Amino acid sequence: MDFTLYFKSRQAEMVKLLKELVSRESPTQDKKAVDACSSFLVEEFRKLGCQISRLAQKEVGDFYLIKYFNQLKNRNQKPLLILTHIDTVWPVGKLNQMPFYISGDRIYGPGVLDMKAGLVMAFEAIKALFDLNIIPRRPIFIFINSAEETGHKAAHELILKLARQSAYVLCLEPALPGGGLKTQRKGRMVIRMETKGRAAHAGTPEKGVNAINELILNLGKLKALQKGGITANIGLIGGGEKPNIVPDKAWAVVDFRFWTNSEKQKILTFLHSLKPSLEGAKIKYHLESLTPPLEKSPASREFFNRLQAIASGLRLKLSEGKTGGGSDASIAASTGVPTLDGLGPDGDGIHAKNEHLLLSSLIERTALLTEVMRQL
Repeated sequence: MDFTLYFKSRQAEMVKLLKELVSRESPTQDKKAVDACSSFLVEEFRKLGCQISRLAQKEVGDFYLIKYFNQLKNRNQKPLLILTHIDTVWPVGKLNQMPFYISGDRIYGPGVLDMKAGLVMAFEAIKALFDLNIIPRRPIFIFINSAEETGHKAAHELILKLARQSAYVLCLEPALPGGGLKTQRKGRMVIRMETKGRAAHAGTPEKGVNAINELILNLGKLKALQKGGITANIGLIGGGEKPNIVPDKAWAVVDFRFWTNSEKQKILTFLHSLKPSLEGAKIKYHLESLTPPLEKSPASREFFNRLQAIASGLRLKLSEGKTGGGSDASIAASTGVPTLDGLGPDGDGIHAKNEHLLLSSLIERTALLTEVMRQL
């Protein structure tokens, strides 16, 4: 079966579904909006006959697990786990400023690439297996995350659990420019650093301990840490009450990125070693979020080679590369299960006003995903 030709024949239906998803804006923080978008898509999966598990959440949108077994004799085989997310960084109303439209081979719109196109791929691949009565070699599970953009403890725990039960994990995040898969991703650690001092009148500063000065001194120490693949971004900062008061409290939020777990440990060792620089000051930090790096492993290398061979059978060239951003694939990969990321379509403008994907890539990647589902 030539899946590329098959999905070219379904191009109009795929674009229509993508438009439906993009029109249902789903910013992570808006549970009602995210749930509305998820409900629409899940109902489409339900019509196909998939098994649906809803995992209700209070603070974020509900998670969903879609299971496809179609005529499998042994349902107890370890599944192929497909990771997706339905939340976006764009607020409700952004569609008025960034309308969904097609220009040549490009499709524009908020969240169109990151990653509602991945959801279209997952649905269309499963629909193809159903419609063409193709029996895969193992069950296929599709996890729909509602809080990937911000990270969520319950989602992370569920991904770890699902990954440990799986034979392979694929994440449908966008491809690297040119269509490469992501075999390496930076890890991410977000910490909140807080300092305490002693308030005093600005006219007699010697009677106080300036918490902002203490914070600045410690943030300055981050420069020595930024070696190799480690970066640190001071993204938020605050403190004090009035100009004429020596501040007794200050804080900053720092985003660390790193390529390896050993670099992660260097950051943690640094944070543990922090001590006040000013007499009478106090300093502490706490971890707000942690995403492990996606490191290359023998298992992921073998997995990539296998996908490369499958792509070759579709007359597609599959390359690999690395990226600084994190994703749910990194969490899954930490279990040791063969994991690859970036199987979504090629495009550009993630989290930017020019967000778009290449329609031709959407067709090719959906064909590749379907063939992978059939062969693995």
